[in-house]
Amino acid sequence: MIVRIMGEGQVTLDDSHVVELNKLDDELLEEVESGDEEGFRRTLGALLDSVRRLGTPLPDDALEPSELILPAPDASLDEVREMLSDDGLIPG
Repeated sequence: MIVRIMGEGQVTLDDSHVVELNKLDDELLEEVESGDEEGFRRTLGALLDSVRRLGTPLPDDALEPSELILPAPDASLDEVREMLSDDGLIPG
């Protein structure tokens, strides 16, 4: 799957990592819903770090359709709240 981190670029990510990322996504969803700013910052950072660690960056000049778009590291809790659906950021 191709994942875009807003403001950073795209990475390819093997579908086998979705389960691991879903755990962080579920935690992030709970923190957004409860307004836990500190937890939100920590979990968003962990989610983005995991995608960077597990994924392979696409060249800067590549522009592929992204199956998943993640917020920028400095996104606000309200911005991420708007991005979330009932399923969170990571498709199950």
